[in-house]
Amino acid sequence: MRIRDVALPSSSVSSRYIEMSGASADAESARLRGAWQDDDLPQKQRELVDLQLADYRGGAAIDVFDVMVEALRGLPKGEGRTSVLEVGCSSGFYSEVFDIAGLGVNYAGADYSDAFIALARQKYPALRFDVEDATALRYADDAFDVVISGCCLLHIPEYEAAVAETARVARRYAVFHRTPVVLDQPNRYFRKLAYGVETVEIHFNEPQFLELLRTSGLELLKTWTLSEGPAAVPTQAVRTYLCRVT
Repeated sequence: MRIRDVALPSSSVSSRYIEMSGASADAESARLRGAWQDDDLPQKQRELVDLQLADYRGGAAIDVFDVMVEALRGLPKGEGRTSVLEVGCSSGFYSEVFDIAGLGVNYAGADYSDAFIALARQKYPALRFDVEDATALRYADDAFDVVISGCCLLHIPEYEAAVAETARVARRYAVFHRTPVVLDQPNRYFRKLAYGVETVEIHFNEPQFLELLRTSGLELLKTWTLSEGPAAVPTQAVRTYLCRVT
């Protein structure tokens, strides 16, 4: 195991990165498979999200919100309201982001965590939320106009299956939001703390990731870069990818 322990501010969502080999990552992924089902995670995340939502409602620019809104706002309008599924929705807060931005979409959310879905249903009782595995979604083919992979792919060892499922369920478009990539090296694997909970994170070789999108039946339309370069240590870039289903 090659160790790279990155010191980040104590208030950071993610901290204490330790780099691993691919073989070590497989074992650690198996050991930590249920990390995102930790019952304490939803409230910890929601405390931060509520602050961001209040700022956003007051007119502040929140880059991760702005990029997601821009991606959806730029899509051609079909008949009726656009149906959107967010995979890895956590507490469903992007439904509120979209309302603040006036997008007028029909939002549904899915997450691997029972605790996150319980909080989402409590926060937004009028919306649909399902406990789902991103690698084996129980929705029909072409079930939603747009499917968002909401910053969850980096925590899924079987990410190829998750990409394929996103493409299968999407009728028109797929968005892979806040995806950490490296540009000139193979996939990198880390163990880290997220909201104080130990988990595994994957940083994808970008050319290989884009080829995976293509072979999954997705055409890349636009890319947004949320961060890039040394400031994004240990990630070289974090991007959002908008794709059309071919």
